[in-house]
Amino acid sequence: MSTLRLAVLSALYGSSALAFGPALAQTLDQPTQVTTPQQMQSVSIVGSRRVTSSATDTVVPVDVIPLTQTAEKGGQFDLSQTLTNISPSFNSTRQTGADGADLVDSAALRGLGSDQTLVLVNGKRRHTSSLVNLFGARNRGNTGTDLNAIPLMAIKDVQVLRDGAAAQYGSDAIAGVMDIGLKKNLGCEATAGYGQYSAGDGKNYLASAYCGFALAGGVVGITGEYLDRGRSDRSEPDNPRIIGDSKTKNKTLYVNGEIPTGVSTSGKFYFTGGVQTRDASSAAFGRGGVGTDDIPSRNSAAMYPEGFVPFINGDLDDRYAILGHRAQLGEWNADISQTYGYNRLRYDISHTLNASIANADLVAGGRGISPDHFDAGGFSFEQWTTNVDLARYFQGVMGNGLNVAFGGEYRVEKYKIFAGEPGSYIDADGVGTGGNAGSQGFPGFQPGDVTNARRHSTAAYLDMEADVTDAAKLQAAVRWEKYSDFGSTVTGKLAGSYRVTPQMLLRGSASTGFRAPSLQQAYFSSTFTDFIGGVPTDVVLAPNGGAVATLAGIPKLKEEKSTSFTLGTTWTPTESISVTADLYHIKIKDRIVLSGRFDADNYPELAARLATLGVGQAQFFVNSVDTKTQGLDLTASHRGTLFGNKLTTFLAANFSKTTVEDIHAPASLKGYEDVLLSERERLFIEQGGPRRKATLGFDYVTGPVETDFKIIHFGPQTLGTFSGTAAGVPNLYYEAKTSADLSFTYTVSKNAKITVGGNNIFNVKPTSQNADETDNGFKYDSVQFGLNGASYFARLYVKF
Repeated sequence: MSTLRLAVLSALYGSSALAFGPALAQTLDQPTQVTTPQQMQSVSIVGSRRVTSSATDTVVPVDVIPLTQTAEKGGQFDLSQTLTNISPSFNSTRQTGADGADLVDSAALRGLGSDQTLVLVNGKRRHTSSLVNLFGARNRGNTGTDLNAIPLMAIKDVQVLRDGAAAQYGSDAIAGVMDIGLKKNLGCEATAGYGQYSAGDGKNYLASAYCGFALAGGVVGITGEYLDRGRSDRSEPDNPRIIGDSKTKNKTLYVNGEIPTGVSTSGKFYFTGGVQTRDASSAAFGRGGVGTDDIPSRNSAAMYPEGFVPFINGDLDDRYAILGHRAQLGEWNADISQTYGYNRLRYDISHTLNASIANADLVAGGRGISPDHFDAGGFSFEQWTTNVDLARYFQGVMGNGLNVAFGGEYRVEKYKIFAGEPGSYIDADGVGTGGNAGSQGFPGFQPGDVTNARRHSTAAYLDMEADVTDAAKLQAAVRWEKYSDFGSTVTGKLAGSYRVTPQMLLRGSASTGFRAPSLQQAYFSSTFTDFIGGVPTDVVLAPNGGAVATLAGIPKLKEEKSTSFTLGTTWTPTESISVTADLYHIKIKDRIVLSGRFDADNYPELAARLATLGVGQAQFFVNSVDTKTQGLDLTASHRGTLFGNKLTTFLAANFSKTTVEDIHAPASLKGYEDVLLSERERLFIEQGGPRRKATLGFDYVTGPVETDFKIIHFGPQTLGTFSGTAAGVPNLYYEAKTSADLSFTYTVSKNAKITVGGNNIFNVKPTSQNADETDNGFKYDSVQFGLNGASYFARLYVKF
């Protein structure tokens, strides 16, 4: 079975990956280890804290996806889009018309939220983005991890644990865990790539290089990358909007390595460091010119007589570092580490104006102009994590052997909001007298929004894994965590597997989990002034625990709680065929959502109370929704020949359904559940991603030519409208669509190859809708595989 799995992974995701790491793993089955007579290597698989010199079967489903050849010849240039086209359990939506969410791709597992998947790098917790997804975004109200801050060339493999794992790793691991393993092998390699859409825009330029060298008996790998992604536009000819990919320029540097220390025979100092700066730009909704209602409210005839499209530009800064030491202390394997993460997004709004400044200038006898760009402020998130872990394998205990692991974690998190320059938010001509306040496209953060929040948490865990017999394995874990802002929680997990025959393995798990509310959800604050009912009032997204939320009776945020069950099997009837199937059932209680806006039209009594603070409309983050997610993961792989040449085939599919089971509003909002969570917002939770997805891949090798053909099927989605079904407008139904990717790789020599190909080669696009009812004001939303159509690419890879 291991031979088959390695062949499948080699063909589909990269044979060169198999030589880079000590642990070779099989997708959705048992991790397989390759050793040499000179030195036994150790297995490191996400979901297990076992460190031994023998191969083990995983008791829960784990995908291990090598990415080395994907970085050499793949048609996607960033990690999120690459995984979207490989893993059916993984979804990432590239947004358009969603403010800051256009600049940071949102990613999730198994149909849940982006903040319900924990991301690790080399087994250590990675920080989330400082961005919380808001208006127009999938996963709205969620934070998530910016996977595109890590260059593909730096990655050895991505391990995806498709099981609840909060009892092992802590908060966020409700949907599962992704562990991104970085390279640290000797040698140098580089790739240059170019791609564009068949429409002629969205030009991508990639230059990436990795070099690993020996240092003090160890290895240090350095990766540098430059990625320039051009803007695309699919708007109608008479539409002033720009609909498509945002423009980004990423400059990234990563280092990863380890050096022996001599503390013991296995003592190693290990380190990882990464920095990325990203200049990104997305287009906001268009503003009309002369003859429209946008003058003077949102435009100035002197500045943009034909109308204009503001650009929301983001200056992103991401930093990550790990320092640690592993050593064997007697019979125990000890690991102590410090991890640091930082993410900052600062907005600069260009090709814009503050209409109130322009109108004030006009009233004063001027031409009616304002500055055309503004610093609108931004936010940052910082995380420090200290870990101490110990593990030991007791031979012959509880049957064949017992692995015991325990440890602790201390984490500090900080979140800040920065105010923009005054011109980005002021109302210069007086509220309601003409021009709207703030920079068009994105009003700046006001001084009242400035935030400097901090919290800390402490955790301890115990994890045991027993080889009860040659065929049966059991795993149990318990974890206690205490947060300074909401208290403590205890989670547990029990899992097991049994090999019925040499060809068949049964496995299952039951666990409880939790997700701590992010600081971004607890403290995000946004305020702008509007003219409501003839009175100047503030429209506020109110921070939890602040004056507005307290007056509205919104309770302090607490953790989301989950229960998770999995049941699956792996079956290998022959050396050339392997099949796996895993069912899962996840219930989440007290899920945090972003409420709708409460005002005098939908809740007069609350509006009257808010008016005492000068607030006309308010919305909040609140623990108010219970959901149920059920699904099935399937894989099948086959290795054979066709016309005397090697053909490898792989099928992977995910079927998932999330439903909102209950809405339990706080006492102050009882009876207003339809405002708290509208049908439109409920559908974003239930169908923000397709409910089924499948990938069928064929890899065919003929001499120096390799052909890679993938068929990717995306199931249907139903999303809400602005008007709503209560107004007689049906929901937006997006039909199932099937895309295809094709590439040809020619091996020039053992150190060089050229790849050409296309993605979505049949130019498939989502189902057309009424543009007045979609989230982005276009004839279809950013769903399934995107809205740009076919693209083509070429790559040159060299090894030296």
